[in-house]
Amino acid sequence: MSSPVHAPARAGGLAVVFALAIVYVVWGSTYLGIRFALEGGWPPLAAVSGARFLVAGGVMYAFLRWRGVPAPTGAQWRNVAVMGATLLLLGNGCGGLAGQHVSSGLAAVAVASVPLWMGLFGAFYGQRPTRIEWLGLAVGFAGVVWLNAGSSLGASPAGLVLLVIAPVAWAFGSVWSRGRDLPSPFMTSAGQMLCGGAMLLLIGLLRGEGHDLQPTLQGTLALAYLAVFGSIVAFSTYVWLLHHVRPVLVSSYAYVNPVIAVALGAWLAGERFTAHDLGAMAVILAGVVLITLARVLRR
Repeated sequence: MSSPVHAPARAGGLAVVFALAIVYVVWGSTYLGIRFALEGGWPPLAAVSGARFLVAGGVMYAFLRWRGVPAPTGAQWRNVAVMGATLLLLGNGCGGLAGQHVSSGLAAVAVASVPLWMGLFGAFYGQRPTRIEWLGLAVGFAGVVWLNAGSSLGASPAGLVLLVIAPVAWAFGSVWSRGRDLPSPFMTSAGQMLCGGAMLLLIGLLRGEGHDLQPTLQGTLALAYLAVFGSIVAFSTYVWLLHHVRPVLVSSYAYVNPVIAVALGAWLAGERFTAHDLGAMAVILAGVVLITLARVLRR
Protein backbone atom coordinates (compact mmCIF):
# COMPACT_ATOMS: atom_id res chain seq x y z
CA MET A 1 0.00 0.00 0.00
CA SER A 2 1.40 3.36 -1.03
CA SER A 3 1.88 5.96 1.64
CA PRO A 4 0.10 9.29 1.28
CA VAL A 5 1.99 12.09 -0.43
CA HIS A 6 2.31 14.87 2.14
CA ALA A 7 4.50 17.25 0.13
CA PRO A 8 5.84 17.54 -3.40
CA ALA A 9 9.05 15.58 -3.86
CA ARG A 10 12.19 17.25 -5.14
CA ALA A 11 12.71 16.94 -8.88
CA GLY A 12 15.59 18.02 -11.11
CA GLY A 13 15.19 21.35 -12.87
CA LEU A 14 15.67 19.83 -16.33
CA ALA A 15 13.04 17.17 -15.66
CA VAL A 16 10.54 19.83 -14.55
CA VAL A 17 11.23 21.98 -17.63
CA PHE A 18 10.81 18.98 -19.95
CA ALA A 19 7.58 17.94 -18.23
CA LEU A 20 6.17 21.45 -18.45
CA ALA A 21 7.07 21.59 -22.16
CA ILE A 22 5.10 18.38 -22.77
CA VAL A 23 2.02 19.73 -21.00
CA TYR A 24 2.32 23.11 -22.73
CA VAL A 25 2.73 21.79 -26.29
CA VAL A 26 0.55 18.67 -26.21
CA TRP A 27 -2.39 20.18 -24.36
CA GLY A 28 -2.09 23.30 -26.51
CA SER A 29 -2.46 21.10 -29.59
CA THR A 30 -5.56 19.31 -28.25
CA TYR A 31 -7.74 22.32 -29.12
CA LEU A 32 -7.03 21.66 -32.78
CA GLY A 33 -7.26 17.90 -32.26
CA ILE A 34 -10.72 18.20 -30.72
CA ARG A 35 -11.83 20.43 -33.59
CA PHE A 36 -10.67 17.87 -36.17
CA ALA A 37 -12.27 15.01 -34.23
CA LEU A 38 -15.63 16.78 -33.97
CA GLU A 39 -15.53 17.84 -37.61
CA GLY A 40 -14.68 14.22 -38.41
CA GLY A 41 -17.98 12.96 -37.02
CA TRP A 42 -17.14 11.94 -33.43
CA PRO A 43 -19.59 13.01 -30.65
CA PRO A 44 -18.26 15.31 -27.86
CA LEU A 45 -18.83 13.38 -24.61
CA ALA A 46 -19.18 9.74 -25.63
CA ALA A 47 -16.17 9.63 -27.97
CA VAL A 48 -14.00 12.77 -27.96
CA SER A 49 -13.93 12.76 -24.15
CA GLY A 50 -15.33 9.52 -22.70
CA ALA A 51 -14.22 6.75 -25.05
CA ARG A 52 -10.70 8.13 -25.57
CA PHE A 53 -10.06 8.43 -21.84
CA LEU A 54 -11.54 4.99 -21.19
CA VAL A 55 -9.44 3.31 -23.90
CA ALA A 56 -6.27 5.22 -22.98
CA GLY A 57 -6.77 4.46 -19.28
CA GLY A 58 -7.44 0.79 -19.97
CA VAL A 59 -4.32 0.38 -22.11
CA MET A 60 -2.18 2.21 -19.59
CA TYR A 61 -3.60 0.25 -16.65
CA ALA A 62 -2.99 -3.10 -18.38
CA PHE A 63 0.59 -2.12 -19.25
CA LEU A 64 1.36 -1.00 -15.70
CA ARG A 65 -0.07 -4.19 -14.20
CA TRP A 66 1.96 -6.24 -16.71
CA ARG A 67 5.07 -4.36 -15.51
CA GLY A 68 4.23 -5.35 -11.94
CA VAL A 69 2.88 -2.03 -10.67
CA PRO A 70 0.49 -2.74 -7.75
CA ALA A 71 -3.20 -2.16 -8.35
CA PRO A 72 -4.78 0.68 -6.33
CA THR A 73 -6.29 -0.25 -2.99
CA GLY A 74 -9.96 0.37 -2.24
CA ALA A 75 -9.20 3.69 -0.56
CA GLN A 76 -6.96 4.71 -3.45
CA TRP A 77 -9.66 3.86 -5.99
CA ARG A 78 -12.06 6.17 -4.13
CA ASN A 79 -9.56 9.03 -4.26
CA VAL A 80 -8.81 8.35 -7.92
CA ALA A 81 -12.53 8.31 -8.70
CA VAL A 82 -12.95 11.73 -7.08
CA MET A 83 -10.13 13.06 -9.24
CA GLY A 84 -11.69 11.49 -12.33
CA ALA A 85 -15.02 13.13 -11.51
CA THR A 86 -13.56 16.58 -10.86
CA LEU A 87 -10.82 16.80 -13.51
CA LEU A 88 -12.38 14.80 -16.34
CA LEU A 89 -16.15 14.59 -15.87
CA LEU A 90 -16.71 18.13 -14.60
CA GLY A 91 -13.56 19.79 -15.95
CA ASN A 92 -13.25 18.33 -19.45
CA GLY A 93 -16.92 17.40 -19.79
CA CYS A 94 -18.37 20.79 -18.87
CA GLY A 95 -15.71 22.53 -20.94
CA GLY A 96 -16.63 20.46 -23.99
CA LEU A 97 -20.35 21.07 -23.55
CA ALA A 98 -19.76 24.79 -23.02
CA GLY A 99 -18.12 24.95 -26.44
CA GLN A 100 -21.53 24.24 -27.96
CA HIS A 101 -23.01 27.36 -26.34
CA VAL A 102 -20.29 30.01 -26.05
CA SER A 103 -17.67 31.64 -28.21
CA SER A 104 -14.16 30.21 -28.34
CA GLY A 105 -12.82 33.48 -26.90
CA LEU A 106 -14.92 33.19 -23.75
CA ALA A 107 -13.98 29.53 -23.41
CA ALA A 108 -10.27 30.40 -23.58
CA VAL A 109 -10.66 33.07 -20.90
CA ALA A 110 -12.47 30.56 -18.68
CA VAL A 111 -9.65 28.02 -19.08
CA ALA A 112 -7.15 30.73 -18.19
CA SER A 113 -8.91 31.21 -14.85
CA VAL A 114 -7.73 27.75 -13.68
CA PRO A 115 -4.49 29.10 -12.12
CA LEU A 116 -6.45 31.71 -10.18
CA TRP A 117 -8.76 29.03 -8.77
CA MET A 118 -5.77 26.79 -8.02
CA GLY A 119 -4.12 29.64 -6.15
CA LEU A 120 -7.32 30.20 -4.19
CA PHE A 121 -7.78 26.53 -3.30
CA GLY A 122 -4.06 26.21 -2.60
CA ALA A 123 -4.30 29.08 -0.12
CA PHE A 124 -7.26 27.34 1.53
CA TYR A 125 -5.08 24.25 1.98
CA GLY A 126 -2.19 26.31 3.37
CA GLN A 127 -0.14 26.72 0.14
CA ARG A 128 -0.26 30.50 -0.16
CA PRO A 129 1.18 31.97 -3.38
CA THR A 130 3.85 34.63 -2.96
CA ARG A 131 3.36 38.20 -4.15
CA ILE A 132 5.37 37.52 -7.28
CA GLU A 133 3.24 34.46 -8.01
CA TRP A 134 0.05 36.50 -7.61
CA LEU A 135 1.56 39.12 -9.94
CA GLY A 136 2.35 36.40 -12.49
CA LEU A 137 -1.20 35.09 -12.28
CA ALA A 138 -2.63 38.58 -12.83
CA VAL A 139 -0.32 39.33 -15.78
CA GLY A 140 -1.04 35.98 -17.42
CA PHE A 141 -4.80 36.35 -17.07
CA ALA A 142 -4.62 39.90 -18.49
CA GLY A 143 -2.74 38.53 -21.51
CA VAL A 144 -5.40 35.92 -22.22
CA VAL A 145 -8.15 38.53 -21.94
CA TRP A 146 -6.21 40.72 -24.38
CA LEU A 147 -5.71 37.77 -26.73
CA ASN A 148 -9.47 37.25 -26.90
CA ALA A 149 -10.53 40.90 -26.71
CA GLY A 150 -11.68 40.90 -30.32
CA SER A 151 -13.85 37.79 -30.09
CA SER A 152 -17.55 37.58 -29.44
CA LEU A 153 -18.23 36.98 -25.78
CA GLY A 154 -21.94 36.39 -26.10
CA ALA A 155 -23.08 33.26 -24.32
CA SER A 156 -26.18 31.47 -23.16
CA PRO A 157 -26.83 31.20 -19.41
CA ALA A 158 -26.24 27.43 -19.58
CA GLY A 159 -22.90 27.96 -21.30
CA LEU A 160 -21.79 30.48 -18.71
CA VAL A 161 -22.66 28.11 -15.87
CA LEU A 162 -20.70 25.31 -17.53
CA LEU A 163 -17.71 27.63 -17.99
CA VAL A 164 -17.74 28.42 -14.28
CA ILE A 165 -18.00 24.76 -13.26
CA ALA A 166 -15.23 23.50 -15.58
CA PRO A 167 -12.21 25.51 -14.31
CA VAL A 168 -13.36 25.42 -10.67
CA ALA A 169 -13.75 21.63 -10.75
CA TRP A 170 -10.38 21.10 -12.47
CA ALA A 171 -8.58 23.40 -10.05
CA PHE A 172 -10.24 21.88 -6.99
CA GLY A 173 -9.46 18.31 -8.09
CA SER A 174 -5.83 19.18 -8.78
CA VAL A 175 -5.25 20.82 -5.39
CA TRP A 176 -7.41 18.31 -3.47
CA SER A 177 -5.28 15.42 -4.77
CA ARG A 178 -2.13 16.62 -3.01
CA GLY A 179 -1.58 14.76 0.24
CA ARG A 180 -4.11 12.03 -0.56
CA ASP A 181 -3.45 8.29 -0.46
CA LEU A 182 -2.83 7.63 -4.15
CA PRO A 183 -0.98 4.97 -6.15
CA SER A 184 2.08 5.84 -8.25
CA PRO A 185 1.62 8.90 -10.53
CA PHE A 186 1.21 6.79 -13.68
CA MET A 187 -1.24 4.39 -12.03
CA THR A 188 -3.12 7.42 -10.71
CA SER A 189 -3.39 8.72 -14.28
CA ALA A 190 -4.65 5.38 -15.55
CA GLY A 191 -7.22 5.10 -12.77
CA GLN A 192 -8.47 8.65 -13.31
CA MET A 193 -8.91 8.06 -17.02
CA LEU A 194 -10.76 4.80 -16.39
CA CYS A 195 -13.12 6.36 -13.86
CA GLY A 196 -13.60 9.69 -15.59
CA GLY A 197 -13.85 8.10 -19.03
CA ALA A 198 -16.54 5.68 -17.87
CA MET A 199 -18.56 8.54 -16.36
CA LEU A 200 -18.25 10.65 -19.51
CA LEU A 201 -19.14 7.75 -21.81
CA LEU A 202 -22.21 6.87 -19.75
CA ILE A 203 -23.50 10.44 -19.69
CA GLY A 204 -22.79 10.84 -23.40
CA LEU A 205 -24.79 7.71 -24.22
CA LEU A 206 -27.63 8.87 -21.96
CA ARG A 207 -27.66 12.13 -23.96
CA GLY A 208 -28.21 10.12 -27.13
CA GLU A 209 -24.70 10.46 -28.55
CA GLY A 210 -23.23 7.69 -30.66
CA HIS A 211 -26.12 7.11 -33.06
CA ASP A 212 -25.46 7.08 -36.81
CA LEU A 213 -21.68 7.42 -36.54
CA GLN A 214 -19.87 8.13 -39.82
CA PRO A 215 -16.37 9.23 -38.78
CA THR A 216 -13.80 10.31 -41.35
CA LEU A 217 -10.17 9.18 -41.45
CA GLN A 218 -8.97 12.61 -40.33
CA GLY A 219 -11.41 12.57 -37.43
CA THR A 220 -10.30 9.09 -36.39
CA LEU A 221 -6.62 10.02 -36.53
CA ALA A 222 -7.33 13.12 -34.46
CA LEU A 223 -9.16 11.02 -31.88
CA ALA A 224 -6.21 8.59 -31.73
CA TYR A 225 -3.83 11.52 -31.19
CA LEU A 226 -6.01 12.82 -28.37
CA ALA A 227 -6.07 9.38 -26.73
CA VAL A 228 -2.32 8.69 -26.92
CA PHE A 229 -0.74 12.10 -26.48
CA GLY A 230 -3.49 14.25 -24.98
CA SER A 231 -4.59 11.58 -22.49
CA ILE A 232 -1.75 9.13 -21.75
CA VAL A 233 1.37 11.25 -22.27
CA ALA A 234 0.28 14.74 -21.22
CA PHE A 235 -2.14 13.76 -18.47
CA SER A 236 0.43 11.45 -16.84
CA THR A 237 3.00 14.23 -17.02
CA TYR A 238 0.53 16.64 -15.42
CA VAL A 239 -0.07 14.25 -12.51
CA TRP A 240 3.70 13.81 -12.09
CA LEU A 241 4.12 17.58 -11.91
CA LEU A 242 1.41 17.84 -9.26
CA HIS A 243 3.58 15.62 -7.04
CA HIS A 244 6.84 17.49 -7.66
CA VAL A 245 6.21 21.24 -8.00
CA ARG A 246 3.90 23.89 -6.59
CA PRO A 247 0.33 24.07 -7.97
CA VAL A 248 0.82 27.61 -9.27
CA LEU A 249 3.67 26.52 -11.54
CA VAL A 250 1.72 23.49 -12.80
CA SER A 251 -1.29 25.66 -13.56
CA SER A 252 0.77 27.94 -15.82
CA TYR A 253 -0.16 25.61 -18.70
CA ALA A 254 -3.50 27.45 -18.88
CA TYR A 255 -1.66 30.57 -20.07
CA VAL A 256 0.66 28.90 -22.56
CA ASN A 257 -1.93 26.56 -24.13
CA PRO A 258 -3.84 29.39 -25.90
CA VAL A 259 -0.56 30.57 -27.45
CA ILE A 260 0.21 27.08 -28.72
CA ALA A 261 -3.35 26.64 -29.94
CA VAL A 262 -3.29 29.88 -31.95
CA ALA A 263 0.11 29.06 -33.48
CA LEU A 264 -0.93 25.53 -34.51
CA GLY A 265 -4.25 26.80 -35.82
CA ALA A 266 -2.41 29.24 -38.09
CA TRP A 267 0.05 26.58 -39.22
CA LEU A 268 -2.22 23.57 -39.76
CA ALA A 269 -5.69 25.03 -40.19
CA GLY A 270 -4.99 28.31 -41.97
CA GLU A 271 -6.15 30.46 -39.06
CA ARG A 272 -4.66 33.97 -39.15
CA PHE A 273 -3.35 36.05 -36.26
CA THR A 274 -2.09 39.62 -36.06
CA ALA A 275 0.43 41.78 -34.21
CA HIS A 276 -2.32 42.25 -31.60
CA ASP A 277 -2.27 38.50 -30.97
CA LEU A 278 1.53 38.39 -30.78
CA GLY A 279 1.54 41.18 -28.22
CA ALA A 280 -1.00 39.33 -26.09
CA MET A 281 1.04 36.12 -26.31
CA ALA A 282 4.12 38.04 -25.09
CA VAL A 283 2.15 39.20 -22.03
CA ILE A 284 0.98 35.63 -21.38
CA LEU A 285 4.53 34.32 -21.47
CA ALA A 286 5.62 37.17 -19.17
CA GLY A 287 3.15 35.87 -16.61
CA VAL A 288 4.66 32.38 -16.86
CA VAL A 289 8.17 33.84 -16.44
CA LEU A 290 7.07 35.63 -13.25
CA ILE A 291 5.59 32.42 -11.81
CA THR A 292 8.78 30.50 -12.65
CA LEU A 293 10.93 33.26 -11.16
CA ALA A 294 8.91 33.14 -7.94
CA ARG A 295 9.54 29.38 -7.72
CA VAL A 296 13.30 29.88 -8.16
CA LEU A 297 13.40 32.62 -5.51
CA ARG A 298 11.43 30.48 -3.07
CA ARG A 299 13.85 27.56 -3.49
